[in-house]
Amino acid sequence: MASRHLSRSIVMQSLYEWDFGGKESDFKKIVERNIGEFGPGLKEQEFVWQLAEGVRKHWDGINKIISITAPQWPLEQMNIVDRNVLRLGLFELLHGNKEEVPPKVAINEAIELAKTFGGETSGKFINGVLGTVYKNLEPNEAKETEK
Repeated sequence: MASRHLSRSIVMQSLYEWDFGGKESDFKKIVERNIGEFGPGLKEQEFVWQLAEGVRKHWDGINKIISITAPQWPLEQMNIVDRNVLRLGLFELLHGNKEEVPPKVAINEAIELAKTFGGETSGKFINGVLGTVYKNLEPNEAKETEK
């Protein structure tokens, strides 16, 4: 498994655990434990931390975007895997380094995580929400990300 894909998997699993536990646990300790358990010897741990801390930093804004983009699925009723894959995908799509991870790659990675960890329709759901957000980016920003 490529190290960046593994990093995303670790972050998604950490977000899932933290969210499932009511956000009562120490998120940093969850991430550290999951790096040790699922990514022993992972060379690019800084990417894990960049994603994990980025999602946490933009938590409220990301949740608001999910609520606006998928109003028929209230966040608290959404499948826990789907909402955390969306959080991770939206962070990369909106706040990530577009030169390192182009938007279409961020969307595809999120879809793959949804297919791996989610339900039968998770991939399509993630694709629909992230695709809608991508299409609604400022036209100039969308053109810039495709270069």
